[in-house]
Parts: sequence; C-alpha cells; structure tokens
Amino acid sequence: MKRIITTVMLILLCTSIKVMAMADSADSACIINAVTGETVFAKNIDERRPMASTTKIMTAIVALERCKMDEVVSVSASAGRQEGSAAYIYEGDNIYMKDVLYGLMLNSGNDAALAIAEHIGGSAEGFAAIMNEKAREIGMNNTHFMNPSGLDDPEHYTTAKDLAMLAKYAMSNQNFREIVSSKKYQTKLINSDKVLYFSNHNKMLTLYDGATGIKTGYTKKTGRCLVSSAMRDDMEFIAVTLGAPDDWKDHAQMLDYAFSEHYPQKAVEKNSIIKTANLNDKKYSFVAAEDFIVPLKKNIRENIEVVSHIAEDLSAPVNAGEKVGYIEIKCDGHTIGNVDIISEENIFGNDNILMKNSFWDMTARFLKRALHF
Repeated sequence: MKRIITTVMLILLCTSIKVMAMADSADSACIINAVTGETVFAKNIDERRPMASTTKIMTAIVALERCKMDEVVSVSASAGRQEGSAAYIYEGDNIYMKDVLYGLMLNSGNDAALAIAEHIGGSAEGFAAIMNEKAREIGMNNTHFMNPSGLDDPEHYTTAKDLAMLAKYAMSNQNFREIVSSKKYQTKLINSDKVLYFSNHNKMLTLYDGATGIKTGYTKKTGRCLVSSAMRDDMEFIAVTLGAPDDWKDHAQMLDYAFSEHYPQKAVEKNSIIKTANLNDKKYSFVAAEDFIVPLKKNIRENIEVVSHIAEDLSAPVNAGEKVGYIEIKCDGHTIGNVDIISEENIFGNDNILMKNSFWDMTARFLKRALHF
C-alpha cells in the first residue's frame, strides 16, 4: 500500500536553567517527562540498587502483555505461603488474572506475584527469565531480576533511571494505568464465596493532587522505594526514589519542580483536518482522533516533529470514526506517540478516494501555536 507522509516541524527556542537540589533523603532518585522520557532531575540515577516491591511493575506489565484479564490463575501451595506482604490468596484458590493483578499492585501481594509467575513462567525462575528479556527489550541495561516480588537477592537490582523507563513503558498500558491509580478494590474468588479487599499502599494517591500511581516497595535491607506519577494540566511526570526514608516528601518536591518548569504544548489538536478527499463531487475530511500534548521545559530548545501517515489508495466505503492512518509525533528525532487519523463521516460507494493535502493549513496552525510564548 502506498502511503502519503507529511511532516510539520515545531522549533521552540530557549536558554538553559539551573536545577535545584532535591530528594535529600534518597540514595538515588530521578524524575522524567512521561511523554518524552526526558530526565528533569537526577541523583545517582545509574547506581545499581535493590528495588523491593517496585519489582512488581515488571511483573504486572509482563502479565498484562501475555495474558487475558479473564484467565483463571490457580494458586499453588508455594504461592499461598509466600512471606511478606500478601493479597491473602491461598493454595487451591482460583482467581481471575485481573483480580490477582489488583492484589499484586494494591496490596503488594508476594503471594499474587508468585501465582502470576507460576501461571506464566512455570516457576519464579522461569518467570524471572521472561522479566529479564523484557528489561532488555525496554532498554533497562542496568537491571536484573531474580524473582517476581522484589524479595532480597544480591543479583536482584535496578537503577533509578531504569525503573523510570519501566514505569513510563508500563503507564502506556491502559489496564496497568487503571490498576495503579485505584485506591481500593474488592472481588471474590471464582471457586468460593470468599471476598478479597485490596487497599493501595501508595499514599501519594491521597497526599498529592493529580497523582496517578504507581508502586511502593520496602524491605529492611533495601529501605523505602517508591515510583510515583502525577498529571496536571495534561502534563504527566514519573518520579523514582530508591533508599529514601522521606519518600513522600521527596516525590512531592520533585513533582512540584517538574510541573513548575514545564508548560503543555498541544502538538496535535483533536478534530483538526489532516487530509481532505473528493468523491462524487463531495468533499470529505480526515481528522485527528484526539489531542496530543507534550510537556515542554520553559526556555529550553525542543524540536517537535509531527508526521502524518495515510493511505494513498484508500477506497470507499469508509465508516465515520474509522481509522485511515496515523499521526506520528517525534521529539528531537525520537517517536514519543501516535494519534489515529479517522474519517469525519461515512463515505459511501465503491470508488477510490482522491486525496487532497491539507498540510499547509495544518502547518500554519501548528507554527502559530508553537511560536506563541
């Protein structure tokens, strides 16, 4: 299929700024832009450290990508007697994958972690191999997993940078995002009337305005670990601390700083016309399905590129709302997201559709918006 590709470049001009000292209690810390992945603040971000139950971010995303939410997980004897924090599932219990994931991420259940690991990988060791494979795929080059829960092991480690990368990746999954933003959850086992109540250990969801997740962690050896995220004014940031006794304060400080130093730039506007077409003497429009907002740092140069990909040989009929292509958004040459291009209305008939380019109109709108400070 031939495709038409058009590009819009937004250049934002700037000067450098000084980053204040933050996360005083943390051994290592960072905060990143959840859209671009840009590091906003860093402290010992490449130092390998244990991460306790923040490990379960990887456990959850592997499960979500490999399983259906209505799969039945059977709890083994070994899973049912796991030490540490629990979802309170026991040998012989049958539970849906969706429900065990809530027990994993809200209650931080080590029993849930092993039940998931055995369901997918056959054992904790087999699942750890899958976790490490996924880590390499994401680009977590200083991370190694030995178990699905985060129990202490000298070969179980990550870095603040890697953990932030993992969280950014995981938050692109809508099921994951829904789970980690939930304060409470209630469900029943499949094979009994037992009711399970899960309560999120992440106090940031209550303490910080706009908090959207993600996961706490703690062992005596590791200390307090936290991965948090928050969204305000359509901008989202992800914060990480490892070994931070005062993590709630550290995260609030880092997030406040990130929000104060950025502004929301709309790179794509919902319902903006990307292409037009003629068929049987009637004009049709193909539009952006949603907004795409990029948090940009004040007074810093950023190159935002908007590229539309749409089929050249599109044929009717096309339903209203049907995807006909996509818009690719890049920051400094790296793809940071996509937005569907959809038909604005029904297009009837069985003919080829003659595309017309609305590129220049779109360019004018974007440049006007980009240069307005």
